[in-house]
Amino acid sequence: MLLPALDGMLPDRPDAVRIDGGTASWEQLRAAAAAVAARVAGAPAVAVHATASLPGVVGLLGGLLAGVPVVPVPADAGPVELAHILTDSGAALLLAETPPEHPVPVPVEPLRGSVSPFPPGGTARPGPTGSLAEPPGTATALVLYTSGTTGSPKGVLLTRDAIAHDLDALAEAWAWTPDDILVHGLPLYHVHGLVLGVLGALRVGSRLVHTGRPHPDRYAAAGGTLLFGVPTVWSRVADDPASARALAAARLLVSGSAALPEPVFGRLAELTGHRPVERYGMTETLITVSTRADGERRPGHVGLPLRGVQTRLVDEAGAAVPADGESIGELQVRGATLFAGYLGMPETTAAAYAPDGWFRTGDVATVGPDGQHRIVGRASTDLIKSGGYRIGAGEVENMLLAHPGVREAAVVGVPHPDLGQEVVAYVVGDGVTGEALIDFVATGLSRHKRPRRVHLLDALPRNAMGKVQKRQLPG
Repeated sequence: MLLPALDGMLPDRPDAVRIDGGTASWEQLRAAAAAVAARVAGAPAVAVHATASLPGVVGLLGGLLAGVPVVPVPADAGPVELAHILTDSGAALLLAETPPEHPVPVPVEPLRGSVSPFPPGGTARPGPTGSLAEPPGTATALVLYTSGTTGSPKGVLLTRDAIAHDLDALAEAWAWTPDDILVHGLPLYHVHGLVLGVLGALRVGSRLVHTGRPHPDRYAAAGGTLLFGVPTVWSRVADDPASARALAAARLLVSGSAALPEPVFGRLAELTGHRPVERYGMTETLITVSTRADGERRPGHVGLPLRGVQTRLVDEAGAAVPADGESIGELQVRGATLFAGYLGMPETTAAAYAPDGWFRTGDVATVGPDGQHRIVGRASTDLIKSGGYRIGAGEVENMLLAHPGVREAAVVGVPHPDLGQEVVAYVVGDGVTGEALIDFVATGLSRHKRPRRVHLLDALPRNAMGKVQKRQLPG
């Protein structure tokens, strides 16, 4: 079973999930999810507006309970992004609390009203919990859209077996048990917030508190034993000493989605008494490497491969790079947590693997003699990690080029003390301003993908083949 809490295999608890001011027990979640499952069973795929709310969570769980591939839609998705995801995924309908502001290419089914929002003391609408068979482990559970280095986001197919294996390996590494209270305020349409932060709790049986926003004071007040955050969140916690000190009673602080700056690591250790656990993964691989709860927690390092995962470093020619803690190579992985491919893109899927079957992460790393992994950076300059989000430069460039006043556009990630990287655009155009272009991108894409700064140029640097030379762009 993928989610024992939804299959009646765990003792019920009245405060199993708390989110957006509401609380639900496992039984309430199970009944409400079963009602959704009855409505979507047999669909080729179902999209869910993945808001941080109980109805949003119920929609996601309902699709999984029905054995239907679930397509989480970013809560702040713009019309261009939303239309692409709905069309590309083949979703038969969109489950949403409120209808989108813009027309969409599929029917919209309301969540609020037909599924209880679980106010305190409320009762969920019952559903046929025993009439749905567990799908095979090879079946697609989630289609997560991830920004690559070029073009529109690609649909990553994650199977039920891959998710189950990854969560079990993480529970082992982090000593995660039903006695834990998991706290986070992360988006519910990425691996971190959804797979680890929701499905993990339902598989392990631990309580879940979603803080709505990942504000330091909310983390401090939640009473968690296990807390998830991206480096931006932990940076803000470290800048709020009172909230940080309140986390001293926790058991484990986990950081992921980007590298945690070493000064933030040190400040957290000083204020909370906890050295954070760091881990590494991708949408395509789930989490593959992590520091263990009972292992060494070294600043700048993400630990050891999880059970069932193998890693290696190779140079540009594919030759092995020594595990000496100094030599840098591309990190490649294989194991039970890998995705089943990019939706409808067999050639792109094949290109993501080395000839001998190892997945090319595109990240460069070092591995020490003790097996400790350190992620050095991105092999490409076109994948931007900002505030815990992975943003494809090509998607933002395409949106800029849709503006009638833009002739050329290049987007890069520039180091930022809080976000890790900020999105910066270089544009050649006529009669445009930076502020107008920032607002334009925000009308079509998620707001976190908009450029923070726009530089207007007379021309972009290009090589003889016409390719933009991003490393030659002015600072």
